[in-house]
Amino acid sequence: MLNIHPEFAYQSRELGIQIEDTLGDPPDRNNYQLVINSLLGEYIKGTEIDDVNLLSFALFGHLSFDDPAGLLAQSKQYDGGDAAKVKAMVSCADATASKALVAVFGNNPELARKAVITAFLFKNAKRWSNEEDQSLEDMEKEEDKDDVADEDAPLNAPEQEVVDLFDTREDRND
Repeated sequence: MLNIHPEFAYQSRELGIQIEDTLGDPPDRNNYQLVINSLLGEYIKGTEIDDVNLLSFALFGHLSFDDPAGLLAQSKQYDGGDAAKVKAMVSCADATASKALVAVFGNNPELARKAVITAFLFKNAKRWSNEEDQSLEDMEKEEDKDDVADEDAPLNAPEQEVVDLFDTREDRND
């Protein structure tokens, strides 16, 4: 398995969550498609939505990944990759999605590069790994530990930052 940049692993997981949240339970495909069409329209108009995950979300269902090995190689570096190479590794049969992809590659090639790679990794999760990546279960356990720690804190005790706001002695309670 190929190791990828940790930020791409994170973005790929977030894309999955965003898709599930937008679809809803039970899945509402009409609403989902309205959201996708709206995002594509905004990107075509040139609206600056500087969010890797939103662009991935809008495009992932329309992209064809023509050079999987090249995209995997590009996923090792989150910042400073080659947007022109990534653009050449992907195609899009849907006219609207294609216009959006071309518009974003023209306006913000780095955003487009990251979004294409994120979409590719999401659709091809079995082709990569991340040494720092954690399973969803591990992340939930960590969150549960944080929640328990928060529950153990006294309810009436103010946080130190709040106490410092009202410190009139100006000795900063150091």
